[in-house]
Amino acid sequence: MWPLYLVALVIILPTFLAYRWKNPTCNGRLPPGSMGLLLVGETLQFFSANTSDDISPFVKHRIKRYGSIFKTNLVGRPVVVSTDPDLNYFIFQQEGQVFQSWYPDTFTEIFGKQNVGSLHGFMHKYLKNMVLSLFGTESLKKMISEVEHAACTSLQQWSCQDTVELKEATATMIFDFTAKKLISYDSKNSSENLRENFVAFIQGLISFPLDLPGTAYHKYLQGRKRAMKMLKKMLEERKAKPRKEHSDFFDYVVEEVKKEGTILTEAIALDLMFVLLFASFETTSLAITYAFKVLSHNPFVLKQLQEEHESILKRRKDPNSRVTWKEYKSMTYTFQFINETVRLANIAPGIFRKALREINFKGYTIPAGWAVMVCPPAVHLSPAKYQDPLSFNPSRWEGIELNGATRQFMAFGGGMRFCVGADFSKVQMAVFIHCLVTKYRWNPIKGGNIIRTPGLQFPDGFHVQMIKKDQSNQESECTITT
Repeated sequence: MWPLYLVALVIILPTFLAYRWKNPTCNGRLPPGSMGLLLVGETLQFFSANTSDDISPFVKHRIKRYGSIFKTNLVGRPVVVSTDPDLNYFIFQQEGQVFQSWYPDTFTEIFGKQNVGSLHGFMHKYLKNMVLSLFGTESLKKMISEVEHAACTSLQQWSCQDTVELKEATATMIFDFTAKKLISYDSKNSSENLRENFVAFIQGLISFPLDLPGTAYHKYLQGRKRAMKMLKKMLEERKAKPRKEHSDFFDYVVEEVKKEGTILTEAIALDLMFVLLFASFETTSLAITYAFKVLSHNPFVLKQLQEEHESILKRRKDPNSRVTWKEYKSMTYTFQFINETVRLANIAPGIFRKALREINFKGYTIPAGWAVMVCPPAVHLSPAKYQDPLSFNPSRWEGIELNGATRQFMAFGGGMRFCVGADFSKVQMAVFIHCLVTKYRWNPIKGGNIIRTPGLQFPDGFHVQMIKKDQSNQESECTITT
């Protein structure tokens, strides 16, 4: 009889487990959807590449089948995916009360267990205020001329090279500038290439979380270890030999760590620096790359930008002076252009939260402990919210002033976790555009390799020829192909 019992157990147990997996218990009505394969869920489909500017196939197919709210399972965790603007807004507004920030364990391994995105309540607010001391308005007013210098210097260097991979070049430009502000890092004088570790990080972030030698995820973890080792060494050196005056943000962080009774531990400080180094350059470089593409394909938009920025130059007493904060705030069409760029670039494909208690919304129940993924691209590219959503039209933002997230626009997150670096990103984009359209012109070149970057693919590719103007508006023969 025992063999029969054993056979029955082998047959019945997997069947029972599979049934329970596909039919989670709930006090109410779960959103429609599929939980995928046992243990794996729909993780493989979720991580599949998106080679278009449209909503990812994973989300688009499920919206069509299940509607704007559906359930799935990612990396072994039940998740409700929301493409519903009302639910998204509710999630952001109820941070800390009904929902809290959450990411899969694999993401936590990437960002660090004590990263600012995983902390809550007073600790999160404390770190946010620290970061605002660097990226807040008053600091940006002082920083804007340095941003312009970095942009002009990079464009000048690119114009003297035969070819430039634009995404890599802009990422390097922004990383070098931000790393200098954060930790006084100078890539030219450093024996270690810090950004190489973050390149591995990007490749691992969008890969399947399998920590085996040879995989992208494993390479990322190794890159993180090297970057953290460098940051920890720097922290120990600064603690041993403190500076009399703050020369960068890390000095401020070290001072906070050393204070008696501080709540800022070394582990939290190091994870904070790591996240800031990544977040400050990766998203903005993607946006600038996308902006360059759309400018190459939209001559009317380019003309509008040129007119706005040429008028800024004409109003100056000294034509060679730097961009001022007043000039930056006057770039009305440029801000419309930036809004449209980040709407279409969709740099954040998903924003995760966790339900702290059972939620009922529009007839569906989200059980306590379940993860929720807000999907900004599905809102930004919805024809119900935007007329002809895949077309690039900055004028759709005319007369609209955005000071945060709305139900229809959440490129920088929302609620109390609205991106603290949003203004820093806008300054970098606006100033880069100013330098680009006032000092260069460019023409599309047919042929060439397709440009593909993590999280942002241009299936048609684009190559352009850039020609630099000197101060007398004469054109030189330097070219750059991207």
